[in-house]
Parts: sequence; C-alpha cells; structure tokens
Amino acid sequence: MIGDSVWGDLEPLLERVNKPIQYVGGELNSTVKEWNVGGFGPDGADLTIRWALMYPDAYEVGVPNQGVMILYEVLNERADVIAERTYSVWPDLEALLREAALPQFTVDAHRSVRDFDLFGLSFSTELGYTNMLTALDLAGIPLHSADRGIDDPIVIAGGHAAFNPEPVADFIDCAIVGDGEQAVLTVTDIVGEWKAAGRPGGRREVLLRLARTGGVYVPAFYDVSYLADGRIQRVAPAPDATGVPWRVSKHTVMDLDAWPYPKQPLVPLAESVHERMSVEIFRGCTRGCRFCQAGMITRPVRERSITGVGEMVERGLAATGFEEVGLLSLSSADHSEIAAMTKGLADRYEGTQTGLSLPSTRVDAFNIDLANELTRNGRRSGLTFAPEGGSERIRKVINKMVTEEDLIKTVAAAYGAGWRQVKLYFMCGLPTETDEDVLQIAELAKRVIETGRQTSGRRDIRCTVSIGGFVPKPHTPFQWTAQLGPEETDARLAKLRDAIRADKRYASSIGFRYHDGKPGIVEGLLSRGDRRVGRVIETVWRAGQRFDGWSEHFSYERWMAAAESAFAELPVDLAWYTTRERDQHEVLPWDHLDSGLDKDWLWEDWQDALDETEVDDCRWTPCFDCGVCPQMGTEIEVGPTGKTLLPLTVMGSGRQALAEQH
Repeated sequence: MIGDSVWGDLEPLLERVNKPIQYVGGELNSTVKEWNVGGFGPDGADLTIRWALMYPDAYEVGVPNQGVMILYEVLNERADVIAERTYSVWPDLEALLREAALPQFTVDAHRSVRDFDLFGLSFSTELGYTNMLTALDLAGIPLHSADRGIDDPIVIAGGHAAFNPEPVADFIDCAIVGDGEQAVLTVTDIVGEWKAAGRPGGRREVLLRLARTGGVYVPAFYDVSYLADGRIQRVAPAPDATGVPWRVSKHTVMDLDAWPYPKQPLVPLAESVHERMSVEIFRGCTRGCRFCQAGMITRPVRERSITGVGEMVERGLAATGFEEVGLLSLSSADHSEIAAMTKGLADRYEGTQTGLSLPSTRVDAFNIDLANELTRNGRRSGLTFAPEGGSERIRKVINKMVTEEDLIKTVAAAYGAGWRQVKLYFMCGLPTETDEDVLQIAELAKRVIETGRQTSGRRDIRCTVSIGGFVPKPHTPFQWTAQLGPEETDARLAKLRDAIRADKRYASSIGFRYHDGKPGIVEGLLSRGDRRVGRVIETVWRAGQRFDGWSEHFSYERWMAAAESAFAELPVDLAWYTTRERDQHEVLPWDHLDSGLDKDWLWEDWQDALDETEVDDCRWTPCFDCGVCPQMGTEIEVGPTGKTLLPLTVMGSGRQALAEQH
C-alpha cells in the first residue's frame, strides 16, 4: 500500500552490500511520523503534505549537509507535514534494488519516494545530476517531467546549482533559487490547498499556482528559442502560461535569528565527511571574489547575532554530544563579533574537550588570538588559507585582495605560535592566467617553508599546496569567460609540480595535491549549459554513469562520447559551452532567473578584472550598485550587537553543568 515501509524486503539485501548501516536510518534526532498525520477533510481529501528530501550523493556526504538538515526540521515542525530523507544508493545496492523490484526509499521510514507529494533535491554541485536520474528511475518516477501524472511527486531542485537549472529542465518540475526555509513552507501551503480542494486542474494547475508566485521556476512554462549559430534568442513564458512572470526571483531570509535551524542536528550512524555540530554564523559575502558563485548569489550579508549563535551552540551540543563546533559561513572570520564569539565559546566550554573550527580562513582575517581561542579546548590541527591565485597580478584579476606579504606575515605568526603545518589552496585556469602566474605558487610555497623554519627554528615545517581547476559559474563576473581546456590545465599543473620538486631544499616539505582538468570541463558544461545539455546527461546516465563527484566512478571518456552523440546534429559542441568566451549581449541560459545582481554591473566587474582593478568589500565601504539590495528589498545586516555570550558559566567536564541550568 501507499506509504508502507519496504524494510521487510530491503533488510535481507543489506548483508550483501558495502556499508549497509548507511541505509538503516534511526539516527539521533531523526523524525518518523505516521503517514496520515494531517488527517482527512470532510470530503475525504488527504490533508497531509509529504516531502522526500534528497542530497544526491552518498549518505556519508549527504547526511551532514546543512541545507537538507534545516529543511527537514523546518518541515517536520508542521503538524500536517511529513519530511523524510533519501540519499544516493551505491551501485551495489542499486543493482540489488532493480533485481528485487524495490524502489528508491527514505532512510527514516523506508517508504518509497514515489509515494510522496514532493521530491526535493539540493544540488550544491552539478555533478549530482546523474545521481538524480538514478533516484527518479529507481523510484518509478518518469525521468521527464512531461511524462508525469497527477500521482507522481513534484520534483523540485534547490541549492546553488539551481541558479541555472536549465541542463536538468526536462527532468525537474520546479526550481527554487535562494534560501529555502520560507520557500518550502510557501510551496507546502500551495500544494496543501490544492490537495484539500480535491486536486483541481490536475498536475498542471498546481504547477501554475507555484509558478505564479514569482518565486518558483517551472521550466515547462517557458519557451526557449535559438539563433542559427546555437546561441539563445530568448526565453519567454509560454503563450498558454498566463500569469507566469518573465523573471523568477530568488528567496532571501533576512533575520537569521528567527530561523535558528537545525535545533536538533542529526547525528549520523555511519562515518560522515563532517563529524561535528555546525552553526551558520552568517549568510552571504560581499568580499567580491569574482570567481565565487556562492558569494555572489547569497548577497547581502546577514549576520546571526552573537547571542543567537551562543544559543544554537548550547542547544546543539546538548542534542548531539559532538565535541567539535563548526562556525560556518563563506568567510567566518569576517563576522563583526568573531573575536568575542570565539572567546566566549572557548570560555564557556573550558575543560570540556569541545573544540571550535572555522572553514578555510582568509589570510587578511586571521590572527593568532583568534586561532588560539579556536584551539583552546580542542586539538591543534593544521591551518588552511586560500590565496586562490599564485601571483599578485592574478589575485587582482580575481579581486582576492591579499598580497604576498600579507600571507608571509600570517604564516610567520602561525609558525611562531606553534603551528607546524599550513595548507594553501589555489586555482588553476583563472581568466588571463599564464604559466608564470601558476609557477609563482611554487615560489610562494618555498617562501612559506623558509619563513616557517626561520620563525620556529625547526625543520619539521610542512606546507601543502592544493590546486583546484577553475570552473566559470553563472551569476558571477566570470560567467562570460572561456574555461581552460583539460589538456592545458594538466600541462600547467605538470610544470608547477616539476617546479616544486626541482628545489631539493624544500621539495620534501611541500605536499602537492591537485585534480586533473577532466572533471572540471564536465562541471563547466553542466554549470553554463542550457536545455540541450539535458540530452548529454541522459545519454551518459543510460551508459552507466553515476557518482561523478567521486574520482573512482567518474569517466571522462563516457562523458565525451555522450556529448559527441548528443550534439551530433546541433550547432553546438562541448567546446562551445566551455572554452568559448561569450560577448556582452549574448542571452545567457540563466538570465530569466533573478539573483538580484545587475547584469550590467557584473559585466563592468568583468571589465575591471581584465584591467586588474580591485573593488572593496561593500560591508565597510559605500555601495557599488551590484543591484541586490534595491532589487530584492534587502539590506546588509551586520553587527556589532554590543551583547556578550551569556551565561559565561564554564561548562566543566561534563554535560552535568548544562543539565543543571535547565
């Protein structure tokens, strides 16, 4: 029956797969509700709204994802809503599910995903698209939205990749751009009203109601026309889609203190990529790094108050038992009260082995006092900094306003204060980049080692250089640029590797990690693609492609064959989408999705990049007219609040002190 658990049939299969515990469910703070929790109307209408939420990757990657965890909790707080989670199954279980005719299931109550009203997928990267097709197919949901009926779930994409959902437009019913907390509740209300009224007008009617809000993008209601050379002529609402807007706006949650989620973070049963409790301390970034899609699309900056952070940490530690707290944001050390926040938390949890951590820290935001507070109660691990570009020139191009002297002063302070290892993150393939810009990374790493040796008086100093390939992203100043081809990327990285190894004085002290250019070129195709790229995704998936974010599963050859086949009769090819530079007036596939950023401003910033002109952070300087605040009716929200973290009682060695307060 609809809504029944498939556990009885699934359990015998798990002894035949790797890591069966990831499919069991029952994590601390997970939620299982009755199927008909919302009851029925007088006419028998089903009043429960049911969401299946998916992070389209393996459990160990998906379960700590903050976006899914927040929506899971926000939705389950509603008495008339069920929200359950599902993750990508590994190929071993996929084969067994197909053999046993069992569906894609949720880990909470092991129900079929097809039984839910809404199937929401959060894409932080486009490399999860093939996993979505696997989940749809296993669930028994038609791959193409045009083939779905009234009883099929509404498939909704969210996350950063949803800011250009065109490559998966044939497979999804809707996309939500921006913050999801309020958006999913709006969608829930609309679907609930439609169900309570007896589902009038069928599937098309409920999708029309969603599209007319102006905050839900339904690709089926938009027509795309093309020029003879392959470029887009225009994207416009379909003639019969009355009331559907020309542009769809992103959602922005302004008061983060009013949304203190997750209140009860999930504690995974199996090992996951992040074994910690995380609190988002602010959202958005206005540093203006031109390569950074996350910083551009999440504007404006909205800080959570110091007291709001303190309450979330206190509640989250009590609910989970974790011993590490991650203070998350795109640039956590930029919080206006980060010093008081870290000191207050370190004071509160003195002696509890509760450590604090930040994601990679900006060179110009780091100081030893901050680092010491972060490690006071936990272990002292390595420090990670992201200069991004190897030379001063390329850092001006990408607007990463960090000089070589800034970096050397910072690492000198770190090594002098007892750190032994520093990790530096760079990108290869940035616009206007030359071999010399990349080779400067080797010189910088050598100088870091020499500085560490002189400052600390020790020889066991380490520096790890980690290189990622640059992928141009929509809604950034680099959305027009040509991507560096995989062969050129690999050749440039080989020169850098040889330069690091050539100097025997430093070679053994410098670690070198890099990704080859092949996955990046596929990501580039999916990032800036249009609807025609959907046929590539389907072709490569049907050829067996899964888990593209995992090097052991990624097949460049399979992707290349799929692209050649899918584009054979079209005036476009892989290079057209990736290594081709766009001009100012080209209609981009995502222009009808409004991130708030003015396209002319983005173009001007692209020209500033070519001129190597830097732009300041608008948090502390006059407005640069990016367009977000007036367009979205928002404003930058930063402290300081002037408040302190209370209570300042030291928690001691156990949770007893915390329990006594309650």
